[in-house]
Amino acid sequence: MQTIITPEKVLEEVRKATVETLRIKEDQIQPANSFVKDLGLESLDFLDINYRLEQAFGIKMARHFFLEHVEEMFGEGTAIDPKGKLTDKALKLLTIRYDSESLPDLSNGMDMDDVPGLITVQSMVDVVMDLLNTLPEQCPACGASAWKTDDGSHIVCGQCGADGVFTNGDDLIKNWLTKVQADTQIFTA
Repeated sequence: MQTIITPEKVLEEVRKATVETLRIKEDQIQPANSFVKDLGLESLDFLDINYRLEQAFGIKMARHFFLEHVEEMFGEGTAIDPKGKLTDKALKLLTIRYDSESLPDLSNGMDMDDVPGLITVQSMVDVVMDLLNTLPEQCPACGASAWKTDDGSHIVCGQCGADGVFTNGDDLIKNWLTKVQADTQIFTA
């Protein structure tokens, strides 16, 4: 787990990306804010914020929501039923992934289209931190354990100058789902 970039720095960058994307004042952006419900974010805005965060930290955000990965890995209809509603397994998975404070509106029979409304500023910070925490102990280019940041957000090797390397968002989600399945057997018939 890297300690070079703090959650406070990530929150600062999430706020900056949100301000630049939505053209709102920074003081309107609080960790508990839903991007959709409170800040008015639309689907293309998510892409813009993700891109800005990728550029700031040198990471690759997930291209697919983790429930889509559930469907891919464990079968169609596992997370989203034919009517577009979340299954009981999807709800259980969401409560494993996020604390209950982060998901006050989670309910049985929730429509998949309502899920983006659950994404908060804090949950975005958590996603970025999860990605940053995949930084290997040693630089793959030179083997040194000398990670640093000169600008506060972009990690490089202090020995050879190589950019930090991180697991991409989609692979991180798949790894997490594999671990959850091994631990809980939630998707076993």
